[in-house]
Amino acid sequence: NLGKQQASRAAEDDSSSPSRDRMPERNTNVLCLFDVDGTLAKSMNKATPEMLTLLRQLRGKVLTGVVGGSNLGKQQAQLGSSCQKDFDFFFAENGLCAFKDGEPLASTSIKDYLGEQNIKELVNHCLKYIAALNIPVKRGTFVEFRNGMINVSPIGRNCSQEERDAFEVYDKKHGVRDKFVKELRDKFGTKLGLQFSIGGQISFDVFPKGWDKTFCLRYLEGIGEIHFFGDKTMPGGNDYEIYSHPRTIGHAVTSPEHTMRILRELFFKEEAAARPVVALPPPPPNEGQGTGTPWPAIVVLLAACAVLMQQPGF
Repeated sequence: NLGKQQASRAAEDDSSSPSRDRMPERNTNVLCLFDVDGTLAKSMNKATPEMLTLLRQLRGKVLTGVVGGSNLGKQQAQLGSSCQKDFDFFFAENGLCAFKDGEPLASTSIKDYLGEQNIKELVNHCLKYIAALNIPVKRGTFVEFRNGMINVSPIGRNCSQEERDAFEVYDKKHGVRDKFVKELRDKFGTKLGLQFSIGGQISFDVFPKGWDKTFCLRYLEGIGEIHFFGDKTMPGGNDYEIYSHPRTIGHAVTSPEHTMRILRELFFKEEAAARPVVALPPPPPNEGQGTGTPWPAIVVLLAACAVLMQQPGF
């Protein structure tokens, strides 16, 4: 009995000891929801190890989720083969393919909504328009049929990364995608109830009205605070509707590095403030005018490295 009392007393002492910090509970009333291209990773590139580490640390604090226009396979290529399990919510094709805790929620098809005849008319018109388009480069896969949308690329999705980058610059100057979208909106927008949004570097998406990224919000009822991070947040961009939606707090980013900086400012401030200031020892007294080891410079460099290695996501 005495042994049990002592063990119990020791456990109480440990639990109340200020030197033993308890991990704070995760706030499940807050969700950080991310676009992929230009937000978590460069367009059509893999997310960096630094980004993936930071996202894992963030999930220990709040709920996390992804909503992208690409299909699940493309998102897995960028975020990892198990990405739908690495976030609390995962939405491919704007949420038309939805997962919660790695388990599928629902899947919705544009084929069932539009019907084959309307899809053929739309695709035929896109191909005729592209055939007459005079741009520096054309490759292949100009129209890609996805479960919840149709993706259209004037240059073709088979282009190289270098060609992608060049087309993005050309498009910003000449408005190739803007003019294409206006043409389709005038012909099919009202007739078929379609919506168009420009995303990424080389393409735009076509889908029924209301099937933009706000579609995923139907699966997020009961979450009080939703932070959305995206790069195409201007009107006409594929992040605009959810970025400006009254249920979200929108964060416009310019790169994955910008995303990480905002996350650290919002959710990792306490850790940064709690880090001890590194005290630099005084340099040794000068003895003569020789060219000995530059002692102060080495100490400053080591101290900077120590602080850097404590940063979230390092």
